[in-house]
Amino acid sequence: MTSATHEAAPRSAWTPPKAKPPLTARMLRATWRRLPAAQHEVGWQPGLAVPAADGSPLITDHYFPRTPGDFPTLLVRSPYGRGVPWSPMYGLLFAEQGFHVVLQSCRGTGGSGGRFELWRNEAADGHAAVAWLREQPWFDGRLGTVGPSYLGYTQWALALDPPPELQAMAVQVGLHDFYALFHADGTPRLENVLLDGVGITYQHQGMAAFARAMLCLQRGLRGITTARPLRSGYVASLAEDVPWLDDVLSHPDADDPYWHGASLAEAAGQLTVPTSLITGWHDALVDQTFEQYGRLRRAGCETALLAGPWTHTSALQRGWPQVFAESLAWLRAHLCDDRSGLRPTPVRVHMGGEDAWRDLDAWPISPATTEWFPTPDGHLTRQPPTDSAPVTSFTYDPADPPPSLGGPLLSRTAGPRDNAPLETRKDVVTFTGPPLAEPLDVLGPVAARLGVSTDTGHADVFARLCDVDAQGRSTNVCDGLARVATSGAAPTEVTVRMSSTAYRFAAGHRLRWQLSGAAHPRFARNPGTGEPALDATELAPVRITLHADSALLLPGRGARPADSPGR
Repeated sequence: MTSATHEAAPRSAWTPPKAKPPLTARMLRATWRRLPAAQHEVGWQPGLAVPAADGSPLITDHYFPRTPGDFPTLLVRSPYGRGVPWSPMYGLLFAEQGFHVVLQSCRGTGGSGGRFELWRNEAADGHAAVAWLREQPWFDGRLGTVGPSYLGYTQWALALDPPPELQAMAVQVGLHDFYALFHADGTPRLENVLLDGVGITYQHQGMAAFARAMLCLQRGLRGITTARPLRSGYVASLAEDVPWLDDVLSHPDADDPYWHGASLAEAAGQLTVPTSLITGWHDALVDQTFEQYGRLRRAGCETALLAGPWTHTSALQRGWPQVFAESLAWLRAHLCDDRSGLRPTPVRVHMGGEDAWRDLDAWPISPATTEWFPTPDGHLTRQPPTDSAPVTSFTYDPADPPPSLGGPLLSRTAGPRDNAPLETRKDVVTFTGPPLAEPLDVLGPVAARLGVSTDTGHADVFARLCDVDAQGRSTNVCDGLARVATSGAAPTEVTVRMSSTAYRFAAGHRLRWQLSGAAHPRFARNPGTGEPALDATELAPVRITLHADSALLLPGRGARPADSPGR
């Protein structure tokens, strides 16, 4: 579908309604600090029925400045309802700064008609919303989009075939690929699937319903995630309320026709609309943001990237003043021709380990890679191995899998954590470098190249990079998981993509590479038998052997240890 021939209808006089924004939104707005002062009094048109592509009514709220004049419009399409926190964060705050804000509930959510279906209707319904905007007397033809998570997906859906009015996008901790949200190399991202299912199903019903559902999930999480078969646990607890849950978990292959249309990666690969991207280093969608950035850059699209010290949720909480300021500056620059708020470089990243920000011209800054090698005595060294003997072996028991601890989750347990509870387990192996003589900066994608063999032929490998301080505390920096299928005793080479990071390992600190067979329930446990994780009823311990051709791959040129005489 092509929208280039559309023209806005002739504009007529418009008399703004007198309703004020909801009291809950105004009360919450009054508690926020470090946000810009309001420039306009805000009005509110609630409950507008906007036709979807199939004619279903999409319930929509309109926030606007109570000031004479023309203002650009922001379209915000969400399956999470139109109340708190969306009404103050997007409706009220952006209208205060001089924007019409159209906050719309997706099909089947928040009172909108039709049936909610993951990903299948967002492009068509986004264009239907723009067609409705063209008929509004207050719409002046300048359109932007903004929002986080699924609200990012609705932006990418519109960007597949951007209408001519679309002049700017601000995607915050945003999603473009449902398969990558729900699976990692064929292994279900179990905890995130369950949390996302509850969020999409209940949040649009109000915060009380959402809180009750989340509490029930947390109380029953262990029973759900350890049920045999796994499907019986979540079906009994959630599947009737989350009708798509079993479908997304039952299709672990990215090439399955089920996932056709679920990824909107091609939108970024051809986009010319200026786009701002915001993520956090422990955001569950951080890898998707960096994929979006790479595609936009290769397409020659004007783009900005901000990566902060946040999780998926904390970016919209303690990180919100900076996230809001970044998005506001971008939208003003491209919708209001006011570039005064833009930062001087297209990329800004927070450096973990030193709690500082860096402005960069691009990401990543260097294609170079440094290899660190594991040794049989648990060390991590820059010296390649001199023999081919196996480095170590450990037994992964799916009846007692290593637990997930921190990292990029949707829950409040996400982020950096003390890894001591993991690293004392016999089924978690670590390789630790010597104290660094000087700081080591790691900026870019981290990966592990593994030579692995197993005695059953079926396993997963979880790899994590940690920072060990002078007191011996080990803190996770980034990680990843890959599926391993081996045949006989010969090792299979596996690459574990461990996400990206911007991190400074201080002088005196040590690098630590952590390996195990699981991070449960963040990822569904591998039963060790070759059966699908959802249907397995039997569990088999797996002996995993790491071979000498393995290495931790870090971006950059590395640094010398404290006891090294030189480079």
